Amino acid sequence: MRRKKAFILGNIFMGLGMMAMLISLAYVLLSHIFSFSESEFLAGAALMGLFVGALIWLGGASLGGREQVTDKYWWLKNYDERYRRKKQHKHS
Repeated sequence: MRRKKAFILGNIFMGLGMMAMLISLAYVLLSHIFSFSESEFLAGAALMGLFVGALIWLGGASLGGREQVTDKYWWLKNYDERYRRKKQHKHS
């Protein structure tokens, strides 16, 4: 797959993943606020939609060449040896 097509397909997957997460989150929040009479299966499926959307978004980021996004996460910058910028020396 050419680079431009991979970038476009990655962006499409990122958009679909974000939409899935937002729709699932809106359904879960609105069902708790307005007390919809839904089954437990729908509530569980909506919560699972958050995680599925996140996986689709991460897959699109990887496919589109945006895997460098992980460099910006606070945990990785501060506690992962591979991404740490400053060496923290403890003075006693």
